Amino acid sequence: MNQHLRSEPIPFIDVASQRVRLGASLDAAVKRVMDHCQFVNGPEVAELEKQLAAYCGAKHVIGCASGTDALLMVLMAKNVGPGDAVLCPSFTFIATASPAARMGATPVYVDVDEATFNMSPESLRRAIAAARKAGLKPVAVIPVDLFGQPADHDAIAEIAKAEGLFVIDDAAQGFGASYKGRKLGTFGLATTTSFFPAKPLGCFGDGGAILTDDDELAATLRSIRVHGQGVDKYDNVRLGLTGRIDTMQAAILIEKLKIFDDEIAARNKVAERYARGLSNVVTVPRLAPGNTSVWAQYTIRLPEGTDRDGFAAALKAQGVPTAIYYGKSMHQQTAYKQYPVADGGLPACESLSQDVISLPMHAYLTEADQERIIAAVRGALSA
Repeated sequence: MNQHLRSEPIPFIDVASQRVRLGASLDAAVKRVMDHCQFVNGPEVAELEKQLAAYCGAKHVIGCASGTDALLMVLMAKNVGPGDAVLCPSFTFIATASPAARMGATPVYVDVDEATFNMSPESLRRAIAAARKAGLKPVAVIPVDLFGQPADHDAIAEIAKAEGLFVIDDAAQGFGASYKGRKLGTFGLATTTSFFPAKPLGCFGDGGAILTDDDELAATLRSIRVHGQGVDKYDNVRLGLTGRIDTMQAAILIEKLKIFDDEIAARNKVAERYARGLSNVVTVPRLAPGNTSVWAQYTIRLPEGTDRDGFAAALKAQGVPTAIYYGKSMHQQTAYKQYPVADGGLPACESLSQDVISLPMHAYLTEADQERIIAAVRGALSA
């Protein structure tokens, strides 16, 4: 009797295959740390910072405990607090706004461009006006390089300069991408990134970094990440936190950085195959002219009226996982819905939250598995 065998599930993000590829070098890197036992601020931390700076052209890199801490530390260094407004897109992960709220400042939500998923400059202008009408002082804007594609940095920088705001580029999903031929890492006052395991450049736990060309800011950030210390650990000159990246994670990232460009190239091939196979049945992501992406996620928009839950269930039944980034924009979430929004509202954010869904994306996705995914998407939609 013939028996139908169910296909093995396809990994949504395949850290395991990367681990196999780097097996010996990762083992050796971890062993070096275990041998020298400098688990906090060991030599690998400084080496990682040096290599990241060289990779993107930043003058200073300050490793830290997470992408969230990276944002928080910059806001702490700039003394952002009550009465201040921090402008950020609503269609992103909550970590973009939570550091501002934690500092006592007010996140003010900006709409996004429906094609690129990134901050709309036009909505940014309206959000600044809304903040001032609410009696707040706009001080900072945090554009997000969402799903791996850079935001419209020139337009945002022009608005920020005219309005007297500083810019923090949230490149948690976009580190490694380029904007008009220039790698992310030197836009605005500072760029922050995350090394969460699911990121294109991820460690085996939590980790992050801040990149800046500002000497004074860099010195302040190095103090903040170690309790605000001055000349020694018992001379604390400002409020700080325990914001260091572990030596072990730095050692792992040094090895992963060696294959990072190769993995980015592989991700782009995956994105190109998806676009060829799906562009006539769903809305596929669009790169703005002059941009490259690291494709942290491959996010499509389903046709109007599609049952998204049913679509996801149909793909799951065929071993194809999906995820929704983000089913609720920040201004729709319980702890964050009280904050101001741009004049004119956030229609693009709300529309995207209703119909986006992300497909498997990683550097180890085979053509055969990708054909399975494309066929599953097309089959679910035709059904």
